Amino acid sequence: MINRATLERQQLWVYLVAILIGLGFGAALPGVAIRLEPLLWPLLALLLFATFSQVALLRLTAAFRDLRFVATAMAGNFLLLPLLVWGMLALMPADPALRLGLALVLLMPCTDWFLTFAHQAGGDLPRAVALTPLLLVAQILLLPLYLWLMLGREAMEMLPDDSMATAFVVVIVLPLLAALGLELWARRHDTGQRLVARLGGLPVPLLALVLLLIAATQVEPVLDAGAQLPWVVPAALVFLVAGTLIGLALARAARLATAPARTLVFTLTTRNSFVVLPLALALPAGWERAALVIVLQSLIELFGMLALLWLVPRVIR
Repeated sequence: MINRATLERQQLWVYLVAILIGLGFGAALPGVAIRLEPLLWPLLALLLFATFSQVALLRLTAAFRDLRFVATAMAGNFLLLPLLVWGMLALMPADPALRLGLALVLLMPCTDWFLTFAHQAGGDLPRAVALTPLLLVAQILLLPLYLWLMLGREAMEMLPDDSMATAFVVVIVLPLLAALGLELWARRHDTGQRLVARLGGLPVPLLALVLLLIAATQVEPVLDAGAQLPWVVPAALVFLVAGTLIGLALARAARLATAPARTLVFTLTTRNSFVVLPLALALPAGWERAALVIVLQSLIELFGMLALLWLVPRVIR
């Protein structure tokens, strides 16, 4: 049986194989693969529960007090990156659905799997967990303003207002409360401690399963989005590279320690694609391309995260 240490050392290959298997499965059996899509949210919740279980949640107050890290992450996500996206949108063709899809996904910092990626790259998980609710509240408040400034009032008024809150409760709040309950139980019972230790080996295989499922269920939309490829792929790649460089520069300017600096890079390069996809799917007829843009960006981000899992620990020592 493969142990935890081996999985963590070989995690890049595990994720890559999972994605390739998912793409092959989705291409060969698209009708079967699409039926697996409802499993994505429960799997994400289980992944974050396993990740949260490895954090001393009762000691998170210290992470909240790190104002330098929080201020740097918020400035990067809600000032510098929106300026980058604004400039990128100016170069896009006058296709409202394409521009809205890019704006939706690139303006929204991730509040779920960035925690796992940052943790796997040696980031500071308590600070990442403490940052997550701030990211969510800020993006809910600022997204309408950004869309109004960049795309006009019509884009802002189209969005449903309940999907983000539902996703936050299912994927973040419930796993966090479950992990907190487990931590309290483990303080008093050896069985709880053993369970926490066993859960420590689950993030890598669970993330691999999530990646496989995403790749399998999104093959068909990607194949149908050929007209979007010449614009979305370069835009997503530019965003990944720019987000990485901005993260490295901000971490150096703020003199962050190694683990918080690594966390900063991942919060600036991962986007909330799973949360904004339901928003795009709820758009009226004629705007279907916005959802395809988000699907394409999420798949490109997956491969980008594999590269960053290798790169970030080597660049930020």
